[in-house]
Amino acid sequence: MNIAVFFILSFFIVSVAIGIWAKKGKEMNLEQWSVGGRGMGTLFIFLLSAGEMYTTFTFLGASGSAYRDGGSIFSIVTYGCLATVISYWVFPAIWRYAKKHQLVSQSDFFVKKYQSPYLGVLVAAIGIVACTCYLVLQFKGLGYIVTATSYGAISSTAAIWVGAMGVTIFVIISGIHGSALTSVLKDILILGIVVFLGIYFPIHYYGGFQNMFEAIDQAKPNFAVLPEQGMSVSWYISTIILSSIGFYMWPHGFSPIFAASSEKALRKNAILMPMYQLILLFAFFVGFAAVLQTPELKGKEADLILLQFAKQDFDPWFVGLIGGTGVLAALVPSSLLLMTISTLFAKNVYRVFTPSATDYQIAKLVKYLVPLVSLVAIYLTFKGGSSLFSIAIIAYNFITQLAPAFFASLMKKNFVTKQGAFAGIITGGALVSFMDLGNMNIGRLFPYLPQAMKDLNDGIIALFFNLIILVIVSLMTKKMTHIHSDSDVLETKE
Repeated sequence: MNIAVFFILSFFIVSVAIGIWAKKGKEMNLEQWSVGGRGMGTLFIFLLSAGEMYTTFTFLGASGSAYRDGGSIFSIVTYGCLATVISYWVFPAIWRYAKKHQLVSQSDFFVKKYQSPYLGVLVAAIGIVACTCYLVLQFKGLGYIVTATSYGAISSTAAIWVGAMGVTIFVIISGIHGSALTSVLKDILILGIVVFLGIYFPIHYYGGFQNMFEAIDQAKPNFAVLPEQGMSVSWYISTIILSSIGFYMWPHGFSPIFAASSEKALRKNAILMPMYQLILLFAFFVGFAAVLQTPELKGKEADLILLQFAKQDFDPWFVGLIGGTGVLAALVPSSLLLMTISTLFAKNVYRVFTPSATDYQIAKLVKYLVPLVSLVAIYLTFKGGSSLFSIAIIAYNFITQLAPAFFASLMKKNFVTKQGAFAGIITGGALVSFMDLGNMNIGRLFPYLPQAMKDLNDGIIALFFNLIILVIVSLMTKKMTHIHSDSDVLETKE
């Protein structure tokens, strides 16, 4: 066994042990298991939010996309900061409503707001699909990281199977408590390693950040700025708008909100999170440093640039430390995703069609579903392709279609009906699926449009039609509701 493998296995064992130990002294009913009894303070809410936000993508996708796409990668930092501003005002409102009505999932929120369990089924189905895509991304990243940092001693297949089994065990036992406690170790390590690498490589290869960007600009003019076509200014703006709106539409993003002990904890979290975005910049710097050092990498090879660089420059023990940190970066968000998918299916799909199921039966079913969800995600991980960045973008575009109905529900006088919300979500989801999965975009469909319109993010176009249908159907069904209620009054009088 080489020293790198020792570090990777040690970190895996420690993370699973921490996850299991987190259950100590707690009775795991559904509320305690999924939202921590609504008693988590600012620190753990911050760590949970960061846990689902800073994942294998921080290690691989961010540096790989900077290497491949140049200046367009800065959209991630921009929309992340804007999203946390939105969360400062939105999270307390969600928390108050969830606490009042004892909600434990995102779908619960929609069901209660629109008084429609079947809308909840739709929201749950979308959440399950999007979260499964994101879980696949974590498993893919886990396989890449472990194989590369173990110098091939541990295969990607073995890493994914063992990682999935480990996270499944501590999720079943400890739920969100395991995720929160494991996040402490994970975030300390990610902060230290990504910042160190982001500073080291530009200085080591170029003598500094300015020298690095000057050298890149000389060899590849305008690489670090937005191109005139493709990922252009209009793509950048539309992506920022779409992603900042959809940033907290992820179902597992609701778990930290529901778990918070107070509104104050959520506001403090919103103030701190933009600073955490700075970590991504250091991952970008690794990708930029590689542009001239290892040119012409594509696809999976580009995603692995951070690990390849580390293996070139550091001893195996440090590479193993990076690998162990990467394992944690995959396991923590995977645990939140497993909990979310299982809870959505049991509570917001199964229970709607089996109303006789008791709370005890649902709580049991949620835990039984965790290993099943893991197996499905493993199957899709081995079957699918695509880069980490492309998987993330598709999932983002899909989940953001929940945003219009969600934000409308926060208004004091919500004019949106359950039929309008349903129609809007279906329209947006169908459009984004057609464009992303069919490899179609607005430019291909309408080649004579101005370039700025052709470069718009597919998700923002789907969101636009989602909003139009939502408004039209809501106005129509609201009017019909008034007509029916008026006729009921007349019949009563007669």
